[in-house]
Amino acid sequence: MNVAAAIRSFFNFVATRDPASIAQCVEVLHIPIKRAPVSEPCYLDPAEVTAILAQPNRSTVEGMRDHALLSFLYNSGARIQEALDLCPEAIRFESPNCVRLTGKGRKERICPLWPETVMLLKKLLERRPRAPDQRLFVNRYGEPLSASGVRFKLAAYVRAAAETMQTLRAKHVTPHAFRHATAVHLISAGVDVTVIRSWLGHVSLDTTNHYARANLETKRKALEKVAAPTTPGGQPSWKRDASVLAWLDTL
Repeated sequence: MNVAAAIRSFFNFVATRDPASIAQCVEVLHIPIKRAPVSEPCYLDPAEVTAILAQPNRSTVEGMRDHALLSFLYNSGARIQEALDLCPEAIRFESPNCVRLTGKGRKERICPLWPETVMLLKKLLERRPRAPDQRLFVNRYGEPLSASGVRFKLAAYVRAAAETMQTLRAKHVTPHAFRHATAVHLISAGVDVTVIRSWLGHVSLDTTNHYARANLETKRKALEKVAAPTTPGGQPSWKRDASVLAWLDTL
């Protein structure tokens, strides 16, 4: 919670406990909150995602788990806790492959899965079997992974990937960056924002539109569709047409 939110919460509390201070509390609560500029989300390019996914040592159970988890995050756009809460019973291994995720407010949504992602999850379950209602991503002791643990492991993979993918050095990559990447890459592929909203479980379409504004590749493609002027620096065609100018003078 930021400072402004904490202050407002405090005065709301005081207003309910001390009626004599209600007038002063109302004055404080009516002070408008200064809106800070919203920064564009940091997202990964496809090549950067590939470089990170190549880092886990998949010959070990731990590396196989990490590769499957990061691949799942990128495929589904799941929040990190949604992925860590995943149980085998929520995955449809038959075609069409999909997963049932439980997001904020206990709201469920269905996300499609690539056959490659399903294969990674199958192989992980073969190496480390889990009951249908047990969490899939666990540590060596069979305990569920924590979000902080995943962030620690991911940081190590990003550092290793940055040796060959230097653009990663300037980026703060967290598990949520894979969610950002999913959204931006879906937009680049031309998927409608309302579909992406449902895919990611956004409450407001404004949240999804934020990714569209951040996607420079989409902006570049839109610019290419705009025809360049045939006479750079020249007058518009309507100014060069005497009949149009004469008609305008009669208005």
